[in-house]
Amino acid sequence: MNAPAQDRPRILVAGIGNIFLGDDGFGVETVRALSSHRLPGHVEVADIGVRGVHLAYQLLDGYDTLVLIDATERGGAPGTLYLIEADEPGTVEPENALLDGHRMTPDAVLALLGTLCAGTGAVPPGRILVVGCEPDGVDEGIGLSAAVAAAVPQAVRMVLDLVHEEDHGAVARRATAGPARN
Repeated sequence: MNAPAQDRPRILVAGIGNIFLGDDGFGVETVRALSSHRLPGHVEVADIGVRGVHLAYQLLDGYDTLVLIDATERGGAPGTLYLIEADEPGTVEPENALLDGHRMTPDAVLALLGTLCAGTGAVPPGRILVVGCEPDGVDEGIGLSAAVAAAVPQAVRMVLDLVHEEDHGAVARRATAGPARN
């Protein structure tokens, strides 16, 4: 039996990247491919692109889980997918977060989010995951390399599995917590 959408954790899946820099457009292309899949009502998919400030403000709406999709250089072969769970909001101190809307890294966005939450009383996502892909090149040009383009369907599957796991985990957490008490 499925829990009603209001009982499920709100999930934001955000594609990040610059489509004019080759494989840096991985996140944008992945959310474009993901948009052809039917997702539960508590899951929102957003093409953030290079609008990091927009992402920070959108997160103030209250999400339990944030899944960032981005090109991620970690030294693997081009097209290698990574699933990274963020332990900390970021390594950029909030007072040092640069407000350049076209050059904000995910760390800078999360640092800005920390500052915004402190000022508004909002709560940041409790869980932040990154679905990353090793780029082949991020030089000027439109279009993904063959290796990164081939990883897009696998990344879509990974995100769909994460959404399912988050739903299952929320149901399990409620079941182990017992009935609500007044």
